[in-house]
Amino acid sequence: MAKEHGEDVHLTVGEREVRISSPDRVYFPARGETKLDLAHYYIAVGEGILRALRDRPTMLHRYPKGVAGTKVHQKRLPKGAPDWVSTVRLHFPRYDLHADELCPTELAEIIWAVQMSTVELHPWNVRRDDVDRPDEWRIDLDPMPDAPFARVRRVAGVCREVLDELGMVGYPKTSGGGGLHVYVRVEPRWEFAEVRRAALAFAHEVQRRAPEDVTTEWWRKDRDPSAVFVDYNQNARDHTIAAAYSVRGNPEGTVSTPITWDEVEDVEPADCTIATVPERVARLGDLHASIDDAAHDLTPLLEWADRDEIVEDGGS
Repeated sequence: MAKEHGEDVHLTVGEREVRISSPDRVYFPARGETKLDLAHYYIAVGEGILRALRDRPTMLHRYPKGVAGTKVHQKRLPKGAPDWVSTVRLHFPRYDLHADELCPTELAEIIWAVQMSTVELHPWNVRRDDVDRPDEWRIDLDPMPDAPFARVRRVAGVCREVLDELGMVGYPKTSGGGGLHVYVRVEPRWEFAEVRRAALAFAHEVQRRAPEDVTTEWWRKDRDPSAVFVDYNQNARDHTIAAAYSVRGNPEGTVSTPITWDEVEDVEPADCTIATVPERVARLGDLHASIDDAAHDLTPLLEWADRDEIVEDGGS
């Protein structure tokens, strides 16, 4: 008897052979893309997704029945992993627990994660050689429910302006949802709390320049529902967001897609999907290919943080 969702498929990925079971299971109902389509997508963008994940602890968002079904947040490596799948041990101080998390070093490990029903890949902003000091600062522009995408575009422009003044290079991407992300490589000298503090100082500066568009209020109930939240807390320990080239768990299979700064003005995030992004990458290459060329010093932002704290305390 034929299997309900098709016979297993074996994919050659680098030097590995990776089995994909239930290849015909529909994962994205809007256009009918399957589990096998998802695997082929990640192979097509392999260089970019591996650059985004290489040596980073990676949480898996798994959808065993496709995105219409239940989502499983998987921190620990799923059981049954081949012995060639790489991991790194992480400590979670709040619970005083440890977990061995997927830490990709080759594309086959990502395709194996697809076999384990993973759709979204959410890396930490650290590398395996120092899991306490981030080398990536993440600017997450998260629109509140009534904020039009035009407002997100404007705030992204302000972010670029501030980064330029700091002499820092930011790499924008769509979130795969309604927002935008900007990634900045930083020197891995500071622990999570200081990176978050620097990110908050940056968010405050952006808010000063665009007070009608931006909120930095931590509690959702206190935010203007038409503003863009500059989410500095994405730089705290154990906070992750979808990697560049990660598919998102929605019916359309949208993708968190690297873009140029010039594209911010006209990109339509809903157009970036597992059906369209491979052709874009084949045509443009990985727009984050140079992200590791320079790592920036957070000292100016930490000085801004000191300044802001003095003002808050009533000093001069």
